[in-house]
Amino acid sequence: MGKTSRDWTQIYAIYGVDDWQTPLFLLIHAIGFSVLSVLFLLYFEPTCYFLQHFLPGPASARFAAGFTGSVTALSAVCLFFAADQLLYSAVSLHWEMSQRIVSSVPDWSSVKQALDLGCGRGILLNTVALQLKKSGSSGRVVGLNPTRTQAENRALNPTRTLRTAALEGVPEYVTCRSGDPRTLPFGDSYFDVVVSAAFLHTVGKEFGPKSAAAAAERMRRLNELKMEEIRVSESVTAFMVSSHIVSFRKPRQHFVGSAEVRLDWRFNNLC
Repeated sequence: MGKTSRDWTQIYAIYGVDDWQTPLFLLIHAIGFSVLSVLFLLYFEPTCYFLQHFLPGPASARFAAGFTGSVTALSAVCLFFAADQLLYSAVSLHWEMSQRIVSSVPDWSSVKQALDLGCGRGILLNTVALQLKKSGSSGRVVGLNPTRTQAENRALNPTRTLRTAALEGVPEYVTCRSGDPRTLPFGDSYFDVVVSAAFLHTVGKEFGPKSAAAAAERMRRLNELKMEEIRVSESVTAFMVSSHIVSFRKPRQHFVGSAEVRLDWRFNNLC
């Protein structure tokens, strides 16, 4: 596991893992391949003798047995690494990135309303709440989860998210609700800060969620909306892919005519 400013066992105890089946699946297969590689090592000579019945000569049999054993051992290592990366990215790295996201806001004491799009089990949501509490702000943070399938809605039940807020000691700062992030049920300029760790990457998905064209499309949309101070962090490996933290500020003033100034910005325009 990677290093974090907080004990990772405590983080896992509070938040758990959303998709725990995947790392468990990888871990079971990693153990299976490890056992097979050990068996290949212990029974190398009998394996070579068995393969001689199907291959031309003992040299070919030894090569086939050695190659198969090596591939099996390498597969076990890769599966262990993948399981570790998924577990680390799901909670510990998510926590670390949440700290970096909230640190990009210079003054939380003046924040009255904040929004976390796609709050999940509440890692980023509670990080914002902890920052509000630390700064002495009387503000609140709303966690919005997209409405999905019944199974996903059960997994991301607002009650579970509020339970993690209580464990972090910030239940009075947190509100959770379900809805469509593309049509926010809030007025313009309702929130002072909007954060997200699981939604913005879907913008440009018509180009492919992991393609360079999708990333270029998302940046183009931000520029079209006249977003200011657009910053992209250095690459961070999360879930075995390259990821970035993107921060930007909504336009301070939108000039409509020669003498008219209107403040008008809708987050759902990013979809």
